[in-house]
Amino acid sequence: MPASPEEIRSFIAIELPPKAKQGLAKLRTALEKNEQKFVKWVDPAGIHLTLKFLGNIPFKQVAEISKAIEDAASGVLTFSLEISGIGVFPNPKQPRVFWVGIGGELDKLSVLQQNIDSTLASLGFAREERPFMPHLTLARVRQGTSLEERRTFGEFVTSTTFEDSYHIEVEALNLMKSQLTPAGAIYTRLSEIRLGH
Repeated sequence: MPASPEEIRSFIAIELPPKAKQGLAKLRTALEKNEQKFVKWVDPAGIHLTLKFLGNIPFKQVAEISKAIEDAASGVLTFSLEISGIGVFPNPKQPRVFWVGIGGELDKLSVLQQNIDSTLASLGFAREERPFMPHLTLARVRQGTSLEERRTFGEFVTSTTFEDSYHIEVEALNLMKSQLTPAGAIYTRLSEIRLGH
């Protein structure tokens, strides 16, 4: 549902360093050579690690949400993650989302995500029902894709090796605005919240 003029579509995320985005762009280029017309690729320049999707929020609530994120992040110090491995949701026989995995200090990432979920619940945002699975979405399979095409793509992904590893030093969280356009989503940072402050 598009946001009204007084509302913005938003989410909380960790931004990736340029080197990581370049690595994901390289992976996408290699995989796109297979020319799967039913796959919609995500622009690597806009890929980020989403911790919580908020949906449409009133613009006047940005400061309040930023303060809540600051409270959630205050007890968490800088930590390290890395990009490694690839896979699909929900399974290789009927893939809908093609993702790149996240490793490293996942315990700290999990604490941070749970803190955000709890703090924002007090502002009326629903808690996440599904367990948090940190990942970076690289592509989505389009609606109307046949089972055979899905299965072929699932096999293609699972037979692909991605051995590169990219380091992410997590020092801040970002409240992001997502503007949907025919050419794809445009992301704008609304606020940056440093960890451990």
